[in-house]
Amino acid sequence: MMNYESVVAFVGQWRCFQKLIFFLLCTSIVPNGLVSFNIVFVGDNPDHHCRIPEVNLTQEWLNATIPEEVVNGKLGRSKCSRYRLDVIRNLSDQGLVPGRDVNLTSLEQEGCLDGWTYSKETYQSTIVTEFDLVCSNQWKAPLTSTIYLLGLLVGALITGPLSDRFGRKPVFFAMMAVQAFSVLIQVLSVSWTMFSIFFCINGIARISSYISCFVLGTEILTGKVRVLFSSLGICLSFAMGYMLLPLFAYFLRDWKSLLFAIFPTNLMSLFFWWFVPESPRWLLSQGRVAEADAILRKVARMNNVEAPEIIFDETTLTKEKTTTRVQHNVFDLVKTRHIRKITLITCLVWFTLRFGYYGLTLNTSQLHANPYISCFMSAAIEIPAYVFAWLALQYCRRRPVTILVFFTGSLALFLIQLVPEHLSGLAVALELMGKFTFTAGVCLLYVYGAEIYPTVLRSTATGTCGILSRVGSSVAPFLFSIGDSFEYLPYILLGTLTLATGVASFFLPETFGKQLPQSIEEMPKARSLKCPMKTKKDPPKVISESPL
Repeated sequence: MMNYESVVAFVGQWRCFQKLIFFLLCTSIVPNGLVSFNIVFVGDNPDHHCRIPEVNLTQEWLNATIPEEVVNGKLGRSKCSRYRLDVIRNLSDQGLVPGRDVNLTSLEQEGCLDGWTYSKETYQSTIVTEFDLVCSNQWKAPLTSTIYLLGLLVGALITGPLSDRFGRKPVFFAMMAVQAFSVLIQVLSVSWTMFSIFFCINGIARISSYISCFVLGTEILTGKVRVLFSSLGICLSFAMGYMLLPLFAYFLRDWKSLLFAIFPTNLMSLFFWWFVPESPRWLLSQGRVAEADAILRKVARMNNVEAPEIIFDETTLTKEKTTTRVQHNVFDLVKTRHIRKITLITCLVWFTLRFGYYGLTLNTSQLHANPYISCFMSAAIEIPAYVFAWLALQYCRRRPVTILVFFTGSLALFLIQLVPEHLSGLAVALELMGKFTFTAGVCLLYVYGAEIYPTVLRSTATGTCGILSRVGSSVAPFLFSIGDSFEYLPYILLGTLTLATGVASFFLPETFGKQLPQSIEEMPKARSLKCPMKTKKDPPKVISESPL
């Protein structure tokens, strides 16, 4: 549809209708922040040890029943074993004293045959305590997050075709409903399998509602308001929901109560159905001109402006040319040497950013002694990251900023292991700096990638790299679970990957101040060590939008 914005300019850009749509769509994204990372509290692993049943033991033997072991250089009670109760009972009956009369290390151990006792100092219950996701079942805890993140992958794949077929508005509100009721059914879960299945459905609905909301807003709003909505409005709304999550969790220490409280926040967005219209752009693309005309006339009345007698006529509606177009596919991303080089680097960048973002986010319960403060800090740091990315996209060259993001992030991750134990605040600050860089990097990459690839490949490249990024996010929950043997190993691995990605980013082309390429021939070349590309210093006339 050519000249659409000039045709609908009579309704204005920031009047009553646009303010209402901006507010409603941003408000509907707030529950996404509550849903996305509630697993930080719902799936946290509290301190635990083997349950000791009611047995006739002296207090000394009762205290000595759980063996001690060293984990990450610290001595503590074993979480998955105990001394054999029949042996302990025998020794207790004989009046022997542990440590004095009996060498405990010589006693045989057994598993937690009677279950576990969980600390209730922080949580009344989590899915870990509900379904005993510890010891031999410990792998299920990070897998729960992975299943949710795989749901995000599926949702990202199906949202486009669904919204193109049925419309932006129906898909948006349908997915909000699915998201709400999947949260409710999770509360009723009777097994880990049932919880995980509906958690996956939740992930599908969450990303689908987010994407369809983004598309709906960018198609209804115009001009600078659209740029503000797509680059800051929707991102900050998500961050606000994320910041509310620790507040909910602090007052609701039971995982079922927390999810039940989140349920109505998702449900409230469904009432916006009567105020948010379908995208006129989509209606026109489907040939439903009368419906698009009716919506714009209603908007004109709300904005107290007069609509022209004829809004859409034959001169304003463009017709697709019947000339045959060359069809491009994913194989074009690796067809030539320079495209292949850019694609490999871009995929690596996407993978690293998502891997780091979700890895650090899902580790927030370990960031601070108080998991609620940890989560709030992790959420709050996203706001300056979004603002930084927005400013950088307007005034800075893409490649240096991208390199700076990765080098800063890797430096912060490497320095964490050098911080003395008594300076825990410094370690927290460094991890938050890592979270800042990964969040900002994700924002930057949406625009940078769109500027690198030509129009004929832009959608294909974004979709392909998006799939790789979701693979990175899916394996992220297991990142910090490997730190049981060496606490700093996850930071070293992530820091090394981030540093390597920063070095690879040197070879990306510069796009700041250049027109978006239309064809493969116009696509910028990958940078070479022998012949570095020269870039224009003039600022761009058009600010790209970022579907964050």
